[in-house]
Amino acid sequence: MLLSLNLKKHSYQIKVQRNSLAQSGAWIKTIWQKQKVALITDSTVNQIYTQQVRESIEHNGFQTTVMAIPSGEASKSLEMAEFLYSKLAQNHFTKSDGVVALGGGVIGDLAGFVAATYMRGIHFLQIPTSLLAQVDSSIGGKTAVNTTAAKNLVGAFYQPDGVLIDPDVLDTLPQSRLKEGVAEIVKAAAIADVQLWQLLESLKDINELKQRAEEVIIPALKVKQQVVEEDEFDQNQRLILNFGHTIGHAIEKTAGYGVISHGESVAIGMVKMTQHAEKIGRTAKSTTQKLQQMLNKFDLPLTFADFNPIQIKEAIIHDKKVRDDQLKIILLEKIGQAKIVPVSLDTIEEYL
Repeated sequence: MLLSLNLKKHSYQIKVQRNSLAQSGAWIKTIWQKQKVALITDSTVNQIYTQQVRESIEHNGFQTTVMAIPSGEASKSLEMAEFLYSKLAQNHFTKSDGVVALGGGVIGDLAGFVAATYMRGIHFLQIPTSLLAQVDSSIGGKTAVNTTAAKNLVGAFYQPDGVLIDPDVLDTLPQSRLKEGVAEIVKAAAIADVQLWQLLESLKDINELKQRAEEVIIPALKVKQQVVEEDEFDQNQRLILNFGHTIGHAIEKTAGYGVISHGESVAIGMVKMTQHAEKIGRTAKSTTQKLQQMLNKFDLPLTFADFNPIQIKEAIIHDKKVRDDQLKIILLEKIGQAKIVPVSLDTIEEYL
C-alpha cells in the first residue's frame, strides 16, 4: 500500500508493507542516489533490526554508518543531538548524504532534528519500528528535542523523503509500547474518522488489533495525511492532531520523562478535555463514556495518581502553542468531529 503526502515544496510516499525491512535498501535506492547513510537507531532496536537493515542498504550500494544511542525519552535532547553531529562530522558526512531513522518516536524526532540542522539540512528517511511512530510521528515533518522547560520545545519542520512502515515489527514490541500507538489511533478516530472508530469498537482486544494492523494503520495515516496536506506548518487545522496532547505533554514533563508513556499521557489528556467539555455543553453527551470504554478495552489509563493541577498548569504555560496568554485547545463535538477552541490560560485549570 502506497500513500502520497502531497505538499507544496516537498511531497513523498508512505509505503506500508509486511516484511519490507528486509528490502529496505531496495526501497532507499528508488529514492536516493548513492551516498553515505547514517543509520540512527537506539540500543533496543539495534539488537533486533539493525543488522538486516544495514545489510540490505549496503547490498544496494550505500556506505552505511550505524549510530546507536541509549533507548528512552531522555535521549531526545540537545546533548544527544550534539553527539550525533560529532559522529556525522567525524565520518565526513556532507549535504549530499543522508540520515535514516530506524526506531520509534524518539529516534524519529531526534534523527529528523539532526538531519534538519546538520549543515542546514541533509537527506532524511523514516523507518518507524513502533506503532506510535508508524501512525503518527514518522509523517508530517515535525522534528524536535526536549528541554528542561518543556517537551519538544526546540525543533523544526523537516519532511522526510519517504516513510517505510513494516507492520511485522509490531510482533517484537512489548505490550506497553503497543498501547502507546493505540492511543494515537483512538485519537485519530475520535477527531476525524467514525468508520475507524467503529472498526476499533469491533475489535476484541489489542492482540486482534495487532493481527489486523494494516486495517487500522492505513486509516489513521490518512487522517494525518489529510490534515498535514491542508496545514503543513501547524497554523490552523493541523492543531486538531493535538487532541489530548496539551495535558498529555504536561503530564509527561511533571512526572518525569519515562515515568508514564506518551500514549498513556495522551489518553488521560483526551479524557480530561472531554469530561469538562461535555460538562459545559461543548461536547455531545455520553462522548466521555464512549472514549473511556474504548481506552479501557485497550488497557489505557483514564487517570494518573500523581496528577498535580498546579504543576500541570505551570507546564502548560510553557507549551509552544501558547500565544498572548491564550492557548488553542482541541475539543470533540462528537466522535469523529473535533473543533479548535481558544481559551485563556487563566481558565485552562477548569479542564484539569
